[in-house]
Amino acid sequence: MRLKDTGLTPKELKDIVGKYMVETYERYDFIAERAEGMYIYDEEGNAYLDFYGGVAVNSPGNRNERVVEAVKEQLDDIMHTFNYPYTVPQALLAKKICDTAFMNKIFYQNSGAEANECMIKMARKYGIDNFGPERYHIITAKNSFHGRTYGAMAATGQPESAVQKSFGAMLPGFSYAEFNNLEDFASKVTENTIAILIEPVQGEGGVHPARQEFIEGLRKLCDEHGMLLLFDEVQTGWGRTGAPMAYMGYGVKPDAVSMAKAMGGGMPIGACCALDKVAAVFTAGTHGSTYGGHALACAAAYASVSEIIDKDLSRNAYEMGEYMKKQLALLPHVKEVRGRGLLVGCEYDIPIAAEVKHGCLDRLVLITAIGDSVNRMIPPLIVTKKQIDKLIRIMRAAIEDAAEKYYDMDMAS
Repeated sequence: MRLKDTGLTPKELKDIVGKYMVETYERYDFIAERAEGMYIYDEEGNAYLDFYGGVAVNSPGNRNERVVEAVKEQLDDIMHTFNYPYTVPQALLAKKICDTAFMNKIFYQNSGAEANECMIKMARKYGIDNFGPERYHIITAKNSFHGRTYGAMAATGQPESAVQKSFGAMLPGFSYAEFNNLEDFASKVTENTIAILIEPVQGEGGVHPARQEFIEGLRKLCDEHGMLLLFDEVQTGWGRTGAPMAYMGYGVKPDAVSMAKAMGGGMPIGACCALDKVAAVFTAGTHGSTYGGHALACAAAYASVSEIIDKDLSRNAYEMGEYMKKQLALLPHVKEVRGRGLLVGCEYDIPIAAEVKHGCLDRLVLITAIGDSVNRMIPPLIVTKKQIDKLIRIMRAAIEDAAEKYYDMDMAS
């Protein structure tokens, strides 16, 4: 649906949103009406170069043709049914994902937070069923982000942030350790610890990739203590970091992994995959999801995952990510560039990230800011060098403007 079909003006539409919707997002001052490939178009037809990627969702490209056709075809058959009959999209997607990710079983969810909730429940039940009623403690990383449902929120290592503050007591059974610090994780292990849960790259925490020795050390630590290693790949999964799943790039296999975002290519879907020994704890009545395995979402996900694999978008993510990092490092005021594949963070030596984000928006390029000093780029995996070059030109201008404003304000104070 487009604005011209409603008879409303842009202001009237925005007023409706302000009046009727609970607002927890900072709205950009345009109406997204159409998308294609690397671009989003507003109500006036302006094309925004998209380095936001629907927050790492539109990995095969905005409105990818293969995903769109799969959705249209599935609409002619069935959109949704309860989870007792077999459906073709569910079955084919399960095989595709488990075979690619080297997992045994999958449980479908509606989102990344629910996928993490499923994985947390699975790990806790595995511990209690196999070792006793107190074996449900899980260690996660400081500055991690695992979602906004209650279990995922408690797993998130940000006790002083808006994610957790003012919601009362968190779900018990979690401890936080310093990311990339194996000794700190080891120090948090108790006789009741059943799992360690981390993101291979902390996205919301400022784009910090796990070090190779840290990932390998966690796997060894878990094996020594009879614990599970859980990876939250909601943002890093399906090509984003230069491999189909980020853990493949490290050569370390988890006992369970969550996924969402790129999995659906624009449709809402998530999943938890696990090895047989972990998945076996879920029996009739222990977990469920009315919309989990939705036929339309599974058809879209099958197309999205197939597109990423068949076109080797993981390789493009690796190559373009390396190119982007090198170019970003040449920009003024850049303190550090870090990331893996096309999950890239650019940290400045002054707090200008929000100003740079808005400066890029004014120049029709979409990026995001994390905190006051980091901009994050998570474009579709189809991005080209030419488009990265345009990003760099726009960011240079936005950085220069933001820095000038920052120093003017600093001198005035």
